[in-house]
Amino acid sequence: MNQTTDTLLLVRPFLFRKNEETAVNNYFQEDLLTENAASSAQREFDHFVRVLTDNKINTFVVQDTGLLDTPDSIFPNNCISFHKRTAVLYPMFAENRRRERQLNVLDALAGWGLTFDDIVDYTHFESENRFLEGTGCLILDRINRIAYCSLSPRADAGIAHQFCLDLGYDPFIFEANQTVDGLRKAIYHTNVMMCLGTRFATVCLDSIDNTYYKAQLQERLEGTGKSIVAISEEQMQNFCGNMLEVKSIVGEPYIIMSSRAYNSLSFDQIEKLSSFGQIIHAPLDTIETGGGGSARCMIAEVFY
Repeated sequence: MNQTTDTLLLVRPFLFRKNEETAVNNYFQEDLLTENAASSAQREFDHFVRVLTDNKINTFVVQDTGLLDTPDSIFPNNCISFHKRTAVLYPMFAENRRRERQLNVLDALAGWGLTFDDIVDYTHFESENRFLEGTGCLILDRINRIAYCSLSPRADAGIAHQFCLDLGYDPFIFEANQTVDGLRKAIYHTNVMMCLGTRFATVCLDSIDNTYYKAQLQERLEGTGKSIVAISEEQMQNFCGNMLEVKSIVGEPYIIMSSRAYNSLSFDQIEKLSSFGQIIHAPLDTIETGGGGSARCMIAEVFY
């Protein structure tokens, strides 16, 4: 199994806005000052896809029709993930995000010749008010079969363990926090404080208040050959943890992030990351402000 893929699934937004149902525990979301948030998000999305395709990365784009009131459909990695011939469906915290499943991305992929033999479905946990929002919550070391997960209202430890049993991963569960109005509160998704590449890990160690788990995480990452690029909590707030390593159709490694994240990194951090892959970035200001997610959140990796 490779850590990276050259094939990405993205959902083009129709009705994009600050999602009132997710803002209760996504502290990265902010009020949008523009009245044309949806069109701004569409322009940012289209440019982002062009940047990917210009670098010879396969992109499958599903258009949200706007009929379901799904303001966060632009973040498909929370609802579904792909593992060779297996697809996994996840239980979602917000009710309006559960409607994203009606976009039928599996049918769209089948129309492009990509079919999956097995469907692992955890959505029944929604009836128990238990959630695990895909690769937003699970940072997967696909080579060493480790699933890193920071607990939050959207990341249930029991479901994370079930995923590991079903898919053959070893769980590494911890807690990561951010400062909100002077209080330490759980970060809603692991993938805003941590990114895992083939040979590197970008991680906000300052977000892990428990010194034992902080040391254990660092030891586990380094023990599996990952070079750690540590980011500050301020850099995490600027989505420096929300990046993703992919590869082109000719096998060239790329590290995808937003322009806001790129501009928040230091020269030394950029130089170190560039040794693992060419950095490509695009402005995603509207999407980041209203959605509280960035480049990595917009991508569902298709391993097939």
